[in-house]
Amino acid sequence: MAGRRFRFGAVVRGAASGREWAEKARRLEDSGFDVLLVPDHLVGPRLAPVAALTAAACATTRLRVGTLVFANDFRHPAVLAKETATLDLLSDGRLEVGLGTGWMAADYAGAGLAFEPPGTRVDRLAEAVAVLKGLWGDEPFTHEGTHYRITALDQQPKPVQRPHPRLLLGGGGRRMLRLAAREADVVNLGMRVRPDGTGPDGTDGGLKTFLAKIDTVCEAAGDRYDRLELGTSIMQLGVRKPEESWSAAHTTGQDETPQVLLGTHHDIADKLRHWRDEHDISYYVLHHERDLPAFTPIAESLATT
Repeated sequence: MAGRRFRFGAVVRGAASGREWAEKARRLEDSGFDVLLVPDHLVGPRLAPVAALTAAACATTRLRVGTLVFANDFRHPAVLAKETATLDLLSDGRLEVGLGTGWMAADYAGAGLAFEPPGTRVDRLAEAVAVLKGLWGDEPFTHEGTHYRITALDQQPKPVQRPHPRLLLGGGGRRMLRLAAREADVVNLGMRVRPDGTGPDGTDGGLKTFLAKIDTVCEAAGDRYDRLELGTSIMQLGVRKPEESWSAAHTTGQDETPQVLLGTHHDIADKLRHWRDEHDISYYVLHHERDLPAFTPIAESLATT
């Protein structure tokens, strides 16, 4: 992956008005970021993804828009294929489709949805990816699977981006990472979540585990590996001035991974260059909107390198 340039995304969850949302999108576009991302949950103060991304795309001209990530269990893939193709058209080809199984138990409980075992949800996601790619294609599509059945469906419009919008898959478990390596354009290396859907698995951390995830992707991708974009989320950011000392109280077990960035602007930029040049991680997503002011100068300094 020599020569892969940095890309930066930011998760933005909400706004009090359409005007405020548009202003947030334009500020992000002017700040060295490539992608505005929204999550997909049924609980909590978050905008719904399709409407929010449409509004963000209409307020900007360069900024790409995407999800981190659509929850597959919330929409039939034929519905999602139609929505995303339309959004790709209306954004002039600026959509990135992040897709996951759905994992937060509270979403399922609140909406009365069946929260099935992880293996079932991953199987269903794999089928959904096949359906999406088929319906984004040029010919009528038929699929006979365990979870979905499609009969000679030819949806219009087709996405502007061909053969389809950039597809992001990710996670921390081996099955999800192997699926992402085989099917995605972008692989987001995250933490494995608990099977009961209550949150991230705290045992899935540290440098050795993170490097093993990269190895899993590389092995599963085979000849595709050089065409993949590898990314991860910045979960903790602590920027200090050169003259300030750093307390050990700020550190965590994840410090050696690119998910935790602590130090001066120079320190953090060097760490990101290391992870790109040595381990192929070139796409970084800022997880917390509160960190935008501190991280923006770093993104701007690296955006063209």
